Amino acid sequence: MALVAHTEKDIELLARLMRAEAEGDGQLGMLMVGNTGINRVIANCLDFIGITTISDMVFQSPGGFEATQKGYFYQRAREQEKRLARRVIQGERQHPATNSLWFFEPEGSCPAQWYGQWNVGRYKSHCFYNPLASECPNVYR
Repeated sequence: MALVAHTEKDIELLARLMRAEAEGDGQLGMLMVGNTGINRVIANCLDFIGITTISDMVFQSPGGFEATQKGYFYQRAREQEKRLARRVIQGERQHPATNSLWFFEPEGSCPAQWYGQWNVGRYKSHCFYNPLASECPNVYR
């Protein structure tokens, strides 16, 4: 069963986001970005109250993804990326993004905290940050 309601357009949108944010980190990196995005849709906590659709999540402002401001994001989704997006929507999760709501690409090592959230790991160029389970129980499904 899917974690969030979606259409084919949502799959394409998520696929474009995953590619634009993490193509350089390969398929696993793109899956982790997708995990983080889907977590934002189901979270209903902290910065993500009222984010209930994939489109809401992708275009959230403020607090959304930088990739939506770049031309590369607006290129058509490829089949490979759509398959990855479907896997994430169906509930496939990858550590360290399993419960993450945030990630970013630092110039050096991952800070222990980022905007008050704890680092839970790094994959290639991205550091991932989780909320506390007491603050965002929906993310810890």
